[in-house]
Formats: sequence, C-alpha cells, structure tokens
Amino acid sequence: MRSIKKILTAAMCSTLLVSSIGLTGCGSKSTATNADGGKVTVNMFQFKVETAKELEEAAKTYCSKNDNVKINVETVGGGNDYGAALRAKIQSGEEPTLFNIGGPQDVKDWKTRLVDLSGESWVKNAVDGVLDGVTMDNKIYGTPYSIEGYGFVYNKAIFKDAGIDVSKINNYDTLEKAVKTLDEKIKSGALKEKYPKLEAVFELPAKETWVTGLHTSNVPLGQEFKSATDAYNAKKVDFKYKDGFKALIDLQANYSKNSESKSNLNAVDYATQVGQGLAVERVAMIQQGNWIYNEVKKVDEKVAENLDILPMPVKGGKEDSISIGVPMYWAVNNKASKEEQKVAKDFLKWLYTSEKGKDFVVNKLFFIPPFKGYDNFKPKDSLGAAVKRYVDNKKTTPWVFMGYPTGWGMESVGKQIQKYLSGEIKWEDVINRSKAKWESDRK
Repeated sequence: MRSIKKILTAAMCSTLLVSSIGLTGCGSKSTATNADGGKVTVNMFQFKVETAKELEEAAKTYCSKNDNVKINVETVGGGNDYGAALRAKIQSGEEPTLFNIGGPQDVKDWKTRLVDLSGESWVKNAVDGVLDGVTMDNKIYGTPYSIEGYGFVYNKAIFKDAGIDVSKINNYDTLEKAVKTLDEKIKSGALKEKYPKLEAVFELPAKETWVTGLHTSNVPLGQEFKSATDAYNAKKVDFKYKDGFKALIDLQANYSKNSESKSNLNAVDYATQVGQGLAVERVAMIQQGNWIYNEVKKVDEKVAENLDILPMPVKGGKEDSISIGVPMYWAVNNKASKEEQKVAKDFLKWLYTSEKGKDFVVNKLFFIPPFKGYDNFKPKDSLGAAVKRYVDNKKTTPWVFMGYPTGWGMESVGKQIQKYLSGEIKWEDVINRSKAKWESDRK
C-alpha cells in the first residue's frame, strides 16, 4: 500500500462498466509480420465501455508507429456480463488475443489459455500488491488495468447548501443523519430554486448486479476476507457483517425516488444513475467510484469538479474507509500465434511505459496507473484526488470480489438482492441462499 500511495501522488483518475460494443482497426510503420509475411492482427476483447473510444485511439496511435500491425478493439461491459460474453466468444471459435481477467478465480478458469508474463520488462515496475490477484505458482498471468476506489460519490455543493458538514460524517450513524437531513431539505423544497431537478438523495441501479452483487457486497466482505486470494481459498462465507450490508442497501433504497416502490429499482441502470442522475443533479449521491469522473464531465464539467467520495460505512465494522483495488487485468491468449502474442505484449508495454502511452493512461483513459514511473503525469480530476486522500490516510479496505466463485456475485447475490427489493424474499433469505451457493460452488 505504501507503493500505491506513491503512485497515486503522481496520477489520478479512472473507469467502470456500462454496456456497448465498438470495433476499430489500424496499421502503419515498423515491425511485426506473420510467418507468411502478412499483417499481424490482434483482436482485443475488453470490458471498459466508458473509455472504449479512448482505448481505440490509443490502439490507432500504436499502430501508426508499427507497420503491418492491426488492432481490433471490441468492448462489452456493464449491463452485459463480460465473463459470459468472453466464454461465448471463445466457444464460437473467435478467440481474442488480448482479453480481461479479474483475479484468482479467473486465473483458474482460464489458466489453459494464459501466457506467463513474468518475464516482461514492465512487471518489475508494478505497484506493490497489484499483481497478487494474478500470480499463481510463481507465475504472473495478467497486467493490471489501473487502480480504482469506490464509495458514495456525492455532490459537495448540494451537501453544503443543505447545511451538512461532511467533515462530521465518520460512521454509519452520522451518514444516516446527514441523509435524513438532505432528504428533508429536498422534500420541503428548500433546495428547489438552486437545484430544480433534485428529487432524491440516492439512485440505486439494482438492475446492474455488478453494483450490488459485487461492489456493495465487497464492502462487508472486504472486512471478512483479507484479500481476493483469501476469498478464493475460502470454502464458505460467513457474512459476519450481514446487518451492515443490509443497512447499506436499505439506505440507498429508502432515500431514492423509488422508496415507495422499491421493485422499480430493479429497472434502474448505470446510465440512469450516473449520466441521468448525479451528473444532472437529479440526485445528490450514488454508490460508484473514481471511474465515473469522465462520464460526469462529459455531461457537466462543473458538477464533475464538485464531486468527492464518502465511505460506505459497515455498522459494526470499519466505517471510515473506501474500497481500493484493480478492476481487471489484461491477459494474453496462448492460443494466438506467436506473432500475435508478441504484438499484444508490445502494445501493453507501449501503453504503460512509453511517454505517449502514459499520457493516454492518465489524461485520456483517466486511469490511476498501477505502475511506477509516472512522476511527470499529474492528477487532473476530483475523484482521483479523493482516492489519493484515502490512500494517504490509510483509510482503505481491499477488493475481494475477484476471489468470489465464478458468477457468484452477480448471478447469486445481485439477483437475490433484486428479489429482496421487490418484496419476494427477506434479507435472511438473501444471506442464506448466497452462503449456500458459495459452499456448493467451492465443492
């Protein structure tokens, strides 16, 4: 974590998921050719929709310097299950050269297709800890995308105008008090003149089971397990902080537009929450991370610069920290030709170690770099700065959801939460069914 702190001083920003598919190709000046002398084509299948265009631009820039190289970028994420899409892609026989894996469980699932990257030059510059999730049998099977942090992203101006002193929010009880105060101000019309669209404190996108089933569940489980590897090795999950988990879901649901009809939350998606919610000041706070900065900026730059992050406090546990981790890793497919593998690795090296690549990473992709050597690239966004602050103050908990059983977070926990919100089951059912599924998956 000490090394992560150092890197964060140099560069902030980042990403997430949504859904869409894009494709691009490129080619130009200098090395790689296939054995038959033809152009080397690298197909990339990746999950970050919100930075897809910028990644395509990076690929084109790389190709402009490398003759006989073509890189196709295809993107699937968010409302679409990337893991399922990747499996379908490979089963169809259209195997990408570059694809994404999430951590120890994905390493196990895809190990027969993963190139060992231990010998690559950039590995030695990785920030301490970021390679742990893809290290198995002393081999490194992935290159980290970025470092990200999440919690409750809130509009500082709205909180200030509601008379709320954010510095006094340091646990669940003080957060709940602030939420109730803001809710009263909204309903009374006290903020209507300055924020005419403001209708609720929160927007909860329960349709996006990665939000609830992965990220929300990680907040309590990130205190039950020490790391993704710890979660991966666990035969059962206890849900030690199940009441705190429930409180976080209930708080967002009870102070949303759909508080009286919570089943409607199951139709709320990422776009409604971010671009049509926080960005237009229709809501004051959402559960997301520093990756939304660019999305909000595209809608309203002033709002984007007014954002900060509050912890998602777990009652009975650690209440003053945000979750920090690596969203995904780049993996190189060993089923691709040697020439294709070589280009894929060279592209990753260029992206994360060249001056031009670093500029893309920090200033266009808005990533917090997972590698050292970014001292000349300064942070430019409010949420990246917020993540840095928590890291500096050692107020962080780990991402462990990459160690969940395959599909468990989204397909089990997330869908059980949808049933809870619609009134079909009780919270105890969410917990008991999720525990049982974890144990059966680990057998």
